[in-house]
Amino acid sequence: MNKGGNKKDNNQQDSTKSSTNQNGPMNFRCCLLLAFLLAFTTRLYKIEEPDHVCWDETHFGKMGSYYINNTFFFDVHPPLGKMLIGLSGKLTGYNGTFAFNKPGDKYGDHHYLGMRLFCVTLGALIIPFSFVIVWELTRSLSASMLAAGLITFDIGFLTLSQYILLDPILLFFVVGSFMGSVKFGSCKDKPFSLYWWFWLIWTGTFLACAMSVKFVGLFVVILVGLRTIFELWELLGDCDLPMVAIGKHFIARVFGLILLPIAIYVTFFWIHLAVLYKSGPGDGFYSSAFQSQLEGSSLFNTSMPRHVAYGAVITLKNHRTGGGYLHSHWHLYPDGVGARQQQVTAYSHKDENNKWIVKKYDKEPNPEKDEIELVKHGDLIRLEHQVTTRNLHGHRERAPVTKKHYQVTCYGENGVGDANDVWRVEIDKGKQGEILSTITSKFRLVHYFVGCALHSHSKQLPKWGYEQMEVTCSPNVLDKNSVWNIEDNFFPRLPNASFREYAPSFLEKLIESHAVMLQGNAGLKPKEGEVTSRPWQWPINYRGQFFSGNEYKIYLLGNPIIWWANIAIMVIYLILQVVVLVREQRGCTEKADIKDQNSKLTSASVWLLIGWALHYFPFFAMGRVLYFHHYFPALIFSSMLSAVVVDYVIRNVPKLIWPHLAKTIFHISYGVVVSSIVHSFYLFSPLSYGTKVEPGAESNHTLTELRWLESWEF
Repeated sequence: MNKGGNKKDNNQQDSTKSSTNQNGPMNFRCCLLLAFLLAFTTRLYKIEEPDHVCWDETHFGKMGSYYINNTFFFDVHPPLGKMLIGLSGKLTGYNGTFAFNKPGDKYGDHHYLGMRLFCVTLGALIIPFSFVIVWELTRSLSASMLAAGLITFDIGFLTLSQYILLDPILLFFVVGSFMGSVKFGSCKDKPFSLYWWFWLIWTGTFLACAMSVKFVGLFVVILVGLRTIFELWELLGDCDLPMVAIGKHFIARVFGLILLPIAIYVTFFWIHLAVLYKSGPGDGFYSSAFQSQLEGSSLFNTSMPRHVAYGAVITLKNHRTGGGYLHSHWHLYPDGVGARQQQVTAYSHKDENNKWIVKKYDKEPNPEKDEIELVKHGDLIRLEHQVTTRNLHGHRERAPVTKKHYQVTCYGENGVGDANDVWRVEIDKGKQGEILSTITSKFRLVHYFVGCALHSHSKQLPKWGYEQMEVTCSPNVLDKNSVWNIEDNFFPRLPNASFREYAPSFLEKLIESHAVMLQGNAGLKPKEGEVTSRPWQWPINYRGQFFSGNEYKIYLLGNPIIWWANIAIMVIYLILQVVVLVREQRGCTEKADIKDQNSKLTSASVWLLIGWALHYFPFFAMGRVLYFHHYFPALIFSSMLSAVVVDYVIRNVPKLIWPHLAKTIFHISYGVVVSSIVHSFYLFSPLSYGTKVEPGAESNHTLTELRWLESWEF
């Protein structure tokens, strides 16, 4: 029995050794070098064209400029991607002065190319990363090259890589994280070696970076976490390994994959907050205390009266995370929406329409002559909108969006209205006679007659309300969204005080930043005319996304041959996997090389399938607006899975049918697959590299021929 078993093991070792010799180090290096060359050649071609802003370069180029100028801004994503864009621009001569106002704006003499080159470099590196992943999972150079080819010659990956976007940066860190995990798994026979520690720290670092670019980096964190749990479970099953050693493995992974990424992630936010120290367009999304540390803001080194007096000009900020300023403008509510009176909204940006004059409920103020009287808990007041001179007004008409609440308007002329303009000040946990303070007092404004509280939330008004946040009067006066604070307080007759002492700590700012980002992310809505999509449309390449229009057309679309093949191959894989598992369960005898290939198919493909699923299915549960480009992290795993399955099929199926022709059939089949991929890339590459359309012409003949589906809108 032992002799027979040893003979079988020797045969398997010989088979593996033969395979290793065939795919030796020199062949591996040559193939990896070829993958590098193809990646950079295809992506650097025409990198300077077009010389105008394309698609979301408007946002991320502008945010890179904010970092160069140290100007604070708000974005729904963590900061690393934008910081790297800003750094790459700074290092390559860009001075942060280009406006990035809208797509189509010419760059002129501004040095934009460095930022594109940075993004394209990271976008190109996902190809050798994918090559290494498939190699480590299968030890097949043909599968590795095919994976690299499927990503290289996909016009979608090409388009995303060539512009100033977060996507190539995110993809780089996502694929780099998984590559690190796979390389770390291949070091299990050399635990705690320098090589082992290198790939553990690499993985943890890349995980932190993926999360620091976009929150969807969480999906690769889960994927690596599942692999880590599986590895620890296998170690636990090794009875020759003492529990002390298993404990060391566990602690090392806690350090490398949990504590280290958290430390790196927090460090990026510390850098982000340290660099953006000047007031900017993002101030209004954050609390008044947060803004007090921004140089140039109304609260930075600025003295204001500590208390609020009648006749003062103030701004009110909703105290919830991401709350806006109480705002009004000349526009009226439309017909059929409550009373057709002046709109009152919450607005996240600072402007003159946020200013209100505090008045006693029964007297018009004369700030220069009246005796100074401070606003106290329980006082009845009116608020006059300074620009339009109408009073904040409430009544029993239903609110436009939140129908269970009452409408809030501005009413009257020149500060004269009616009894429905009266509000009672109720300081949170306040006592009778307690004075209303700037910044620090949290208070409610309760309507004197209706008994409801002034309320704001993240619900947006329709286009007639300029998609600003709704302000209502809530019957639930204890609602947490009915709490406000005074941010600006102008009253020259009172002594001023500094509010820097109320600035939050770094930890408080870190927590607030995340709350604002998550809230903003969940509330993202499409802009007018913007092309959005749903997750079911993505794998079938149903609709793309315009990157550039007018005379120079660029259209984000996947290579249809690759995308549609990915779907078919995934179905084939599931069938193959069931057949393999059933044959194993039934004890069917397989040849040594087929058995080895089956094992590699299962061990490699299952992780790639899980990676695809984790990066795809969560989008079905998201309520925010979604775009076509959200599918590309999942697509990488799908393409690597296709490479593994195709290589398995064309390598092993001929062995079962025509054993003597198996090698020839493999080479012919491989050539046909690669030729099809390259030809389809050549066919659809004008969508990525750009096609000029003559003035006055609606389309180009080349683009017309490529429109295989009606939903492709180019």
